[in-house]
Amino acid sequence: MLTYTLRRLLLAIPTLLLISLVIFLLVDLAPGSPASEIPLTVPPEVREKILEALGVNEPLHVRYLLWLKQFFWIEPLNGIDALFGTGFAEGMQRIISYQTRSPVFPLIAERLPQTLTVIGTAYLVGVMIALPIGIYSAYRQYSLFDQFGTMFAMIGFSVPTFFTGTVFIIVFGVWLGWFPTKYDTTLEVTDWASFLRQLRQMAMPVMVLGLANAAAISRYMRSSMLENMKQDYVRTARAKGMSERTVVLKHVLRNSLIPVVTIIALGIPSIFGGAIITENLFGVNGIGAALIGAIRGNDLPMVQTLAFIFAILIVSFNLIADVLYGLLDPRIRYD
Repeated sequence: MLTYTLRRLLLAIPTLLLISLVIFLLVDLAPGSPASEIPLTVPPEVREKILEALGVNEPLHVRYLLWLKQFFWIEPLNGIDALFGTGFAEGMQRIISYQTRSPVFPLIAERLPQTLTVIGTAYLVGVMIALPIGIYSAYRQYSLFDQFGTMFAMIGFSVPTFFTGTVFIIVFGVWLGWFPTKYDTTLEVTDWASFLRQLRQMAMPVMVLGLANAAAISRYMRSSMLENMKQDYVRTARAKGMSERTVVLKHVLRNSLIPVVTIIALGIPSIFGGAIITENLFGVNGIGAALIGAIRGNDLPMVQTLAFIFAILIVSFNLIADVLYGLLDPRIRYD
């Protein structure tokens, strides 16, 4: 298992390098450039100095290597501080936003808590909804509840989050007035009243992202349960006189959770994609909104950095999912 984990870690390095190259090329070759944002009234010599200061006059390969060096820059410090502390932080300070002319890392760090709060809560809500629905749908296959769960999953798969979010705003925000339609990013939780206000404004974005995530996980849970219910060990357990409840919860559920845990781990990065649209829809001042703003403003360093951070998350959680699968299932051996 240790050999497999180390092999996967080593494989992640060229994977991330290839992803970084693709991200840089796609963003760099996209329409629009910093030069297009400079007013035409600016003298040519001033324009050239601005472009030189931004580093866009360098050849493509030089700009890519410079960006990669800035992202992974590690100062020659001693000990763990060089790898995870000052060295990495100072390297991130070198990537400058075109829009704000300030380092992108503090901007991302400032908005990240908002995103993590909404996304983390939404993912937990989605998992807590999906697992019971999937388990009971398999236990009562073809029942009215199972048919409702299937319809719920189909809607969750088919309807995009921007449409669901718009419906939630109209119904629960405008018509019923239960929740605020605009997210207050300046709200600080200092007492019970402010905590309740935070929960109210988080309710709609959490429900939109959570329901979309729950639709996929509930179907995986149901399919895994149904597959394990047909196995020989289940018939053996029933033949021994065990109650159906014991068979389902003690034997079937435990084995069914193994692939579902992998799906849950792999689904964590994907919810960031839905958050990009949802944050802009509800006015959450997170990294999703920062990405949309950077795209609109041709802020290439911000777009490249955020896209690469998403890629790192996906590769990392894929690795975690593989390791968890091996740890949860003793039948798997990686030699």
